[in-house]
Amino acid sequence: MAQTWEQLLFAHWREPIERLRTHLPAELLQAGLEVDTHEGDAWVGVTPFRITNLRFRGTPALPRLSSFLELNCRTYVSRGGEKPGIWFFSLDASSRLAVEAARRLYKLPYFQARMDGLPRYRCSRVGADRPHVWESSYRPTGPVAPAAEGTLEHFLVERYCLYTSDDRGALYRAEIHHPPWPLQPAEAEIDLNTMAPDGLATTGEPVLHYSERQDVLVWPLGPDP
Repeated sequence: MAQTWEQLLFAHWREPIERLRTHLPAELLQAGLEVDTHEGDAWVGVTPFRITNLRFRGTPALPRLSSFLELNCRTYVSRGGEKPGIWFFSLDASSRLAVEAARRLYKLPYFQARMDGLPRYRCSRVGADRPHVWESSYRPTGPVAPAAEGTLEHFLVERYCLYTSDDRGALYRAEIHHPPWPLQPAEAEIDLNTMAPDGLATTGEPVLHYSERQDVLVWPLGPDP
């Protein structure tokens, strides 16, 4: 699956690793999935952005179906200390078709939401048992620079697979291919944020980064070897 991601904000907050572990399936932790840390800190992130040019590889994008808004809440994991990736707590999208397709093809916790894009990015999940909302404005504040290996920025953004599980607790993985992130420092006014699972705070000043565009290939989901 090919797609373009545009106008991304990466907002990250430190969270105790023990608290994050309680939000991962116990059977996957027993199978070797682990929350990743950087210099002892675990992180939870919220990323709003726009998807465009969504298409199957080698085919043209379909008008009106290939562009929509998305916001995800995530943490960072690896299995057996190898293959660092992303674990999504939730993904909200403005396209009902995209939600249904991603749930089926990638076993990801997608939800339909009412959403508006920049200059004021808003997200409100439809039919949630409690409010899952986000409202912010954000912008880059410095030049584009790739994240240097070993830095916090590199730890947070340079991840090339996602992990998920099925209803039986089996672990799956999908590879993600793209160039290194054209990352910029950012500033944001975050007025509403209840996207994280219950028990995760995402309070205080976040670490912020921005990226204007990234062209991405997401490979089909398969069982983690």
